[in-house]
Amino acid sequence: MTTVNTAVTAVEQLSTTTLLRFATAGSVDDGKSTLVGRLLHDSKSVLTDQLEAVEHASRNRGQETPDLALLTDGLRAEREQGITIDVAYRYFATTRRRFILADTPGHVQYTRNMVTGASTAELAVVLVDARNGVVEQTRRHAAVAALLRVPHVVLAVNKMDLVDYAEPVFAAIATEFTAYASELGVPEITAIPISALAGDNVVEPSAHMDWYGGPTVLEHLETVPVAHDLTACHARFPVQYVIRPQSAEHPDYRGYAGQIAAGAFRVGERVTVLPSGRTSTVEGIDALGQSVDIAWAPQSVTLRLADDIDVSRGDLIAPSGDAPAPTQDVEATVCHVADQPLTVGQRVLLKHTTRTVKAIVKEIPSRLTLDDLSQHPAPGQLVANDIGRVVVRTAEPLALDAYADSRRTGSFLLIDPADGTTLAAGMAGQSFATAAATKSVADEEGWDF
Repeated sequence: MTTVNTAVTAVEQLSTTTLLRFATAGSVDDGKSTLVGRLLHDSKSVLTDQLEAVEHASRNRGQETPDLALLTDGLRAEREQGITIDVAYRYFATTRRRFILADTPGHVQYTRNMVTGASTAELAVVLVDARNGVVEQTRRHAAVAALLRVPHVVLAVNKMDLVDYAEPVFAAIATEFTAYASELGVPEITAIPISALAGDNVVEPSAHMDWYGGPTVLEHLETVPVAHDLTACHARFPVQYVIRPQSAEHPDYRGYAGQIAAGAFRVGERVTVLPSGRTSTVEGIDALGQSVDIAWAPQSVTLRLADDIDVSRGDLIAPSGDAPAPTQDVEATVCHVADQPLTVGQRVLLKHTTRTVKAIVKEIPSRLTLDDLSQHPAPGQLVANDIGRVVVRTAEPLALDAYADSRRTGSFLLIDPADGTTLAAGMAGQSFATAAATKSVADEEGWDF
């Protein structure tokens, strides 16, 4: 009976704690996987059989102590090469907070994976090797975090044990990174000196760095403010599926199913269907088989409208007084993630929420130079891992928000129509990159929308 009560108490505690999604990033061999392994191990979030498997694998490699990096490097190629290739997601919890962690790769060619891992993160941990300081990949990860509007960034200066825990080394790196990230527009930066291998300032405070009076990594993760209240955002409902049973029980039922991307919807509210612009009133909301008066993000519901208007998959339902203006000209910052380049005049598919339309790349005004944040004008193309501004013309109107206003409805993907390869991840509207003056580009093959 005591065991059952203890389990119930643990479940109750977890149900009342907040959730933090965070991602780790850094250059190759900066110690990301070791940090994650140390975090899981020292916070008692590793199962016994997992630890035994890591100890066994470490002995087979001739190591006397467990290699905690193996807790996250799950692919055989990762373990053989000692690097992270895929995004490794880990779920763990303390008594103060629940966590979803995305351990992302450090290699330049896997920057696309960092974009995936950080796209939903509220915090990013960027690792730096204390011996090497801020390098190009560090700047790239800071730029991606800023582009994706990650509100909190932690600079973890790792391997402090290899520089004799010297405060000047840490201070110089923290100053350089903070200046760079601040120029990108990162709102909050916290620098923490650590040794993931030895456990200094990861979960427990370090006895070797009495000059540091800030939080440990885990303490900061447990206490950083989490503000992801989607109900306070502009209400948006991308239609995923039209429900028409046409049965004897429901001969005239017509509902529009999907997940509320942001905000809340109420019965009786006047709404506009985009991009058509037709208006109606929310007659009913069905959630989990029950009729409700109000629903909010991120609930999956079915909306019923009072008027019989044409609504299909890919349409966006929004309050009539707060609806985005549909457009066919999309100006955005993109992270190019494909091996083949993105070029001016290229035909693409643009996927925004549940809507996919044909589009053409009209212009690439600039490419970001990560060293000094300068803009290289009119590069003509973007190659793998480039960050740049694009102007895209779509065949049909889209109801996009600015990414600064909504990460859910301000983001999109550019896709190769030939094979479905994702070419770029886009953030609509302005970012830290300065948009150059637009210039029209003629399309010789008739895709000029």
